Amino acid sequence: MFNQLHGRLVRLAPSLLRAPARWMPFALQQKLMGALLSRIFSDALADGDFAFLQDRWLRIEVRDLQLGWFISSSEAGLIIAEQAPQTDVTFSAELNDLILIAGRKEDPDSLFFQRRLRIEGDTELGLEVKNLMDSIDLAVLPSVLRYALQDFSGFVQRGLAQPMASERAL
Repeated sequence: MFNQLHGRLVRLAPSLLRAPARWMPFALQQKLMGALLSRIFSDALADGDFAFLQDRWLRIEVRDLQLGWFISSSEAGLIIAEQAPQTDVTFSAELNDLILIAGRKEDPDSLFFQRRLRIEGDTELGLEVKNLMDSIDLAVLPSVLRYALQDFSGFVQRGLAQPMASERAL
């Protein structure tokens, strides 16, 4: 019974979070996203690994939350915007899949070939972004954040592994 509840909670979470996430003012989303990405990519930013994104715009979409952000780079760091003059490449996925990618429970390539991660637009730029994501060392995160991410992504992975009631009936 708890396994069924676990699976149901993981599958329903995006629909429960959609309204609160969309009501969050963009300025707060921008601040949170900027702080998180700057922390995760601190080494890459210091090494200039984001130079390929200058004057180019990456759109990140969380399809089931109906949220999206535009990300670019400047000498001052990452830019997170609500709108952009153009979209060079778009990465889109469901919330749970993005959590699995972040926690290294799923490989972006696998999700791409399963059509759960969509990469549209400039293919070369998309590949550079994907390679940069693959190069993230979770060890640079504070241990509390790293363990929380690993535990949470494991929770999501186990929940998604639970069969739906309709699948059990077959």
